[in-house]
Amino acid sequence: MRTPKHRTLAVACIFLFAFSAAGQQVADPDFDVRVAKPAYPAKHPKVLFDEAHHNFHTATGRYKPFADLIANDGYQVTPNSKKFSKETLAGFDVLIISNALGAVAMNSPEASTPAFTEEECDAVRDWVRAGGNLLLIADHAPMGAANEKLSLRFGVEMSKGFTADPSNYDVESDNEGFIKYNRENKGLAEHPITEGRDASERVSRIIAFTGQSLKGPQGSVAFLKLADTAIDAVPGRGGAPTSQTPAGGRAQGVALKFGKGRVVVLGEAAMLSAQLAGPQKMKFGMNKPGLDNRQLALNLMHWLSGLIGS
Repeated sequence: MRTPKHRTLAVACIFLFAFSAAGQQVADPDFDVRVAKPAYPAKHPKVLFDEAHHNFHTATGRYKPFADLIANDGYQVTPNSKKFSKETLAGFDVLIISNALGAVAMNSPEASTPAFTEEECDAVRDWVRAGGNLLLIADHAPMGAANEKLSLRFGVEMSKGFTADPSNYDVESDNEGFIKYNRENKGLAEHPITEGRDASERVSRIIAFTGQSLKGPQGSVAFLKLADTAIDAVPGRGGAPTSQTPAGGRAQGVALKFGKGRVVVLGEAAMLSAQLAGPQKMKFGMNKPGLDNRQLALNLMHWLSGLIGS
């Protein structure tokens, strides 16, 4: 068992890994984005992919494997370069926002400032209420602080720090922020997103690669539920944690219905990516062997577009 001192050191290492790896992350060019049986061979739901808010992940950058995967599943993906408004969102079925920031440099003080204006948050909320569908992804600090203004429009609170679990992490990576969700540890809740359309699409093994925790509103479903052993920590200067609090009962994946629309909020972004990190080109995301992250990505979109779930 690790002592409190060792726990502090472990969490500090998670901070340092997250920030040092950020500048060395690239999309995996060899990831297989083919879909044998596209969900939408004829009708093509329109997806607006945000690239207008200093996004760390974009459809043409680190999230290209995800964008290509869903395009091959039948979605029509359009990058967004404008502020959100009624006019910007009109005609689209799904809006995807991944790791929007308040400034272009993730390690700058301004990065944690709100990425969206009040008017933009209102526009997205009203669009979802009228039948739009939102996938909002906000990773570890500073992404939580930059995105919470929008998430709170749907009642989802963000921890705005880093989340780790010393009892449910990927031992191979030796990183307690690489949290495992499976059927055995009850981290995967029953929901159309985790069950899919049939047994072949059932999700059983997910890893989230260092993110933050979330708390959804009443009526939402925490489909990636954190164990009681999980902790939230907030980084100070030099990467050392200034505080640690229990994160049990919180989540890194929340789904809810809002008016006529649907919302999924993720507290970690790399789980839907397929990236190579660092000099060793470590695979993390959908390209890490032995995981169902790829199927999770498809199931998320199927639920948001109304293909599964009533």
